[in-house]
Amino acid sequence: MSGAGNDDPRPVGGIADLVAHIASGEKPRERWRVGTEHEKIGLYAADFRRVPFGGERGIAALLGRIADEDGWARVLEDGNLIALEKDGASITLEPGGQLELSGAPLASIHQTCSEFSAHLELVRRVSEPLGIVWLSLGMDPVHGLADVPRMPKARYDIMRDYLPKRGELAMHMMHLTATVQANFDYASEADMVQKLRMALGVTPIVSAIFANSSIFEGKPSGFVSRRLHIWRHTDPDRSGIPPFVFEDGFGYERWVEWALDVPMFFVVRGGRYRPAGGMPFRAFLERGFEGERATLGDFERHLTTLFPDVRLKRIIEVRGSDAVPCGLICALPALWKGLLYDADACAAAFSLVAGWSQEEREAAMEAVARAGLAARIGGRPVLELARRLVEISGEGLRRIGAETGLDPDERGFLEPIRAQLALGKSPGEVVLERWEGEWNRSLERLIEYARY
Repeated sequence: MSGAGNDDPRPVGGIADLVAHIASGEKPRERWRVGTEHEKIGLYAADFRRVPFGGERGIAALLGRIADEDGWARVLEDGNLIALEKDGASITLEPGGQLELSGAPLASIHQTCSEFSAHLELVRRVSEPLGIVWLSLGMDPVHGLADVPRMPKARYDIMRDYLPKRGELAMHMMHLTATVQANFDYASEADMVQKLRMALGVTPIVSAIFANSSIFEGKPSGFVSRRLHIWRHTDPDRSGIPPFVFEDGFGYERWVEWALDVPMFFVVRGGRYRPAGGMPFRAFLERGFEGERATLGDFERHLTTLFPDVRLKRIIEVRGSDAVPCGLICALPALWKGLLYDADACAAAFSLVAGWSQEEREAAMEAVARAGLAARIGGRPVLELARRLVEISGEGLRRIGAETGLDPDERGFLEPIRAQLALGKSPGEVVLERWEGEWNRSLERLIEYARY
């Protein structure tokens, strides 16, 4: 969610400039990359308190240690250390102190998995002296909102004021959840349309595979992925499954037209965030705001405040998965690469869901939130659909390896998913069974199991 934003100062002359901005993300196949982003929730190991920003063992101190030990550049806001940057990657803070690595665009799953593994090793090494552990869960299993610290970022202060007016669970989304997502390229408008439709269509299936937020405030949450349910009650203007993506004529311009009518959180000038009061970007473009005219940087930043299950900027971001254990984190970009970067796989995957209505797509997300892989969609078991989707991805990865000369063993990254499907249960279902069974509802056992 953090989104570094873009400071391109060029003024926007009209909608055509914004369409061209999205189109400028097009890349030939040889330049396609994969980027992986993962969030994690930190607790103090001794008493399970969430980690505050300040203090000798706080988030700022942790970021400072990472910067000193591994050569990351510091990013400050109002004197507060809020992010780190290095070699095309960034480490940023979510509103409740969740730590996010936004990985660099890399050529292979081997590289992005190595990047994640190195990051996790570094974070563990730096966190241990501070008594901090990080959780591989899609939601804080211990705390309610009142117990979660707030990070000192102006962007989040404005969102905290605005979003609760739009969705009853918006604050839960900001402060209690964690996700893993991946970013992909497209070659043309037609290629983008095919990929975005497929990704949005199969997101309920993928979300079921990674559903992992079944414990909340020390008891069953009532969901296998409460995080998915929370996103359905965050902000209807900017979240969910945009129905127009599946309509005839969809392309760059239709996405831009939608984005123009989504209310803005803020306008940034000179590093200062000015609340926009819910003004749509279209009004900003037509009339300006407090003497400022809209720039391409403003639009790029606005795109980072749209939260559909799959998001188009100058890349395609797949956003529907809970944070999960290490092997599944590396499996996520592999699964999506096999589906998105092979045209036959993309078409085959979409054929699984092409007949669903918008109502069925929305119902599928809620069914998966409640039941994970035990859900049924359109009368079919989600587990059956998930097994077929993984097979399609594996076939895509095989063809990609043969065509590009890359290591075809990228298919091996799907094995943690195959093992999950062999159990027939989402990660959150496994957690819930152990919580009620061998763990005897022990938070200590849960934290020990879930720590990275």
